[in-house]
Amino acid sequence: MAGFAPVCAAIDIPQGTGRVVDADGVEVALFHVDGVFHALENSCASGGSIGEGQLRGHVVTCPLDGETYDVRTGISPISDAIFVKRFDVRLDGSGNVLVRLEPTEDEDEEL
Repeated sequence: MAGFAPVCAAIDIPQGTGRVVDADGVEVALFHVDGVFHALENSCASGGSIGEGQLRGHVVTCPLDGETYDVRTGISPISDAIFVKRFDVRLDGSGNVLVRLEPTEDEDEEL
């Protein structure tokens, strides 16, 4: 899977949780919600670590400023003008989570 960096084993992130992982030297917030993994830029505009925020359903709250983001899109449920980058996530055949640091497929289409 070209362009994807391994970040952890899928079993390391239980359902309904998130954490900060390293993807080729870049901190990424990785979440496991409803059996699907989602990866976001880890830093909120305030500098807070999104991966250390409280996750409720599909929404994570930045622990520093309380800003919220939908982990599926990286967009705030309050305003689509507030967002963080979203990264593509894949699982390999060995149960490892891989993250693509380049723009997501949706963002590729917008360029």
